[in-house]
Amino acid sequence: MFQYKFGIEIEFTGITRAKAAAVAAAYFSGNTSTTNDYYRSSYATDPSGRKWRFMSDASIRCQRKSGRQIVSAGNDYSVELVSPILTYREDINTVQELVRRLRKAGGFTNDTCGIHVHLNGEDHSPKSLRNFINIIASKNDLFYKALQIPTARMRFCKKMDSYLVEQMNRVKPRTFKQIEDIWYGHNRDHDHDRSMRYHHSRYHFCNLHSFFSSGCNRTVELRGFNSVLHAGKVRAYICLALALNNHALTLNSASSRKVQSDNEKFAMRVFLNRIGFIGEEFKSCREHLYKHLDGNAAWRWGRDLRLDNQRGDDSNV
Repeated sequence: MFQYKFGIEIEFTGITRAKAAAVAAAYFSGNTSTTNDYYRSSYATDPSGRKWRFMSDASIRCQRKSGRQIVSAGNDYSVELVSPILTYREDINTVQELVRRLRKAGGFTNDTCGIHVHLNGEDHSPKSLRNFINIIASKNDLFYKALQIPTARMRFCKKMDSYLVEQMNRVKPRTFKQIEDIWYGHNRDHDHDRSMRYHHSRYHFCNLHSFFSSGCNRTVELRGFNSVLHAGKVRAYICLALALNNHALTLNSASSRKVQSDNEKFAMRVFLNRIGFIGEEFKSCREHLYKHLDGNAAWRWGRDLRLDNQRGDDSNV
C-alpha cells in the first residue's frame, strides 16, 4: 500500500497562515514566501525544494486563544495546509513532526475543520474507481461512526449516494467517460457546471470530481476525516487512505453490500486485517480507528466459554 503517491490537506485555526508557514520553514531550515492570490497563501520550502502551502478556506470557523479562552478571530486564522506530492516511507515522519510543531505553536482544530487525502489517480482504471465507490458505500455507516464525523461537516462530507452506487453497478462502466457521466449524472442540477473547481459533487467521502475536473490534479480524494493536530491520528488516516486505495486497485471486484454486524469493533478489525493493517506497525492505527466503535475487537460473539470450561470455570454455564 505504501508504493502509491499521495497528498494531504489539513485544516486548522489558532495561528495565522504566516505563522504556520514560518513554523514549517524553521523546521525545514528553509524559506517562506507569500502571494496576493485569492487564498492569501503563504509557503514554506523544504530541503528538496518542494513547497508546502498554507492557504485560507472559507469553511473554517476562525478562532484563537486569548488566555484560557477561545475567541473569534479574523480570516488570517483560516489555515489549510496543502502538502506537495508525498510518499509514505520517505515523508510520514516529516508530516507527523510538522503537525506536532504546528500544534505546539498554538494551532488547533474545531468541528469545521477536515483532513483530505488525495491519492494518485494515474494508478487507477475504470474498474478500480468502481471498486473504490463500492468499498466506501459498503462501509459508510462503520466509517462515519469510527471517524466521528460531526453534523457540522456532513454537508462537505456526504455518504456515498445510493443512486450513484446503483447506477455504477447496473451499468458496470468500462471507460472513464462512462464513470464520469454517471458521477455527474446523479447531480443533474449541476451537470452543466462539471468543469467548476468547487462542483457540488465533490462534497462526498469519496470525491471523483478531483479526478475528472480539468482544474484539479486527477486524484481520488477521501474527505471523511475530522481534522486533528495529533501526529498519531494523522498517520492513521493516511494509512487508512493508502490501504483503501490499494484494496480498490488490487480487488477483482468489490461489493457495495453493507455487512450487518452487532459487533462493530470486530467488523472493523476483520476489514482492517483484510486491507493490510496487520502487525505491530499498525497497532496504534487500529486503536485510533476502533476507539469510538461498540463491541469487542478480539471476539466475534464475546468471550469463548470453551476456554473457561477447560480451566474448570463453570460460572457462566
